[in-house]
Amino acid sequence: MPLLYTVLLCLHVLAAAFWVGGMAVMHFAVRPAAVAALEPPQRLSLMAGALSRFFAGVAAAIVLLLASGAAMIVLAGGMGRVHWNVHAMLGLGLVMAAIFGHIRFASYPRLRRAVAAREWPAAAGALDSIRRLVALNLGLGTLVFVVALVGDAL
Repeated sequence: MPLLYTVLLCLHVLAAAFWVGGMAVMHFAVRPAAVAALEPPQRLSLMAGALSRFFAGVAAAIVLLLASGAAMIVLAGGMGRVHWNVHAMLGLGLVMAAIFGHIRFASYPRLRRAVAAREWPAAAGALDSIRRLVALNLGLGTLVFVVALVGDAL
């Protein structure tokens, strides 16, 4: 495997691991711990702040995933030359990016506005919307890893 392709693949996998792993940590560890330990004003403020930092990293990861994926496809000879699992990963990744776009530019601003206005029920509703969409993206992201690892064998 040429060095350039290897470097691109490494960057691609690291970006995917950051995104999917980060969703798992937020969904299964940070949010439940915040619910157990904090009252709504503190919990919602904490989550809004944590999501702000995480979303900046996710945006960078998505750019890196798209750029490295496109470069690897070009190096492989184009979409007509790659295995079916590359098509599936690209399609799932684009759906995930669209869901992230909705979270980042629709649900998250609602959360921030509600927290700033101290409208805790509205903030909780926005955070629940984010939680459900993150759970969906986490499932899709897990499927992408399965397709990547198993797809070449099929």
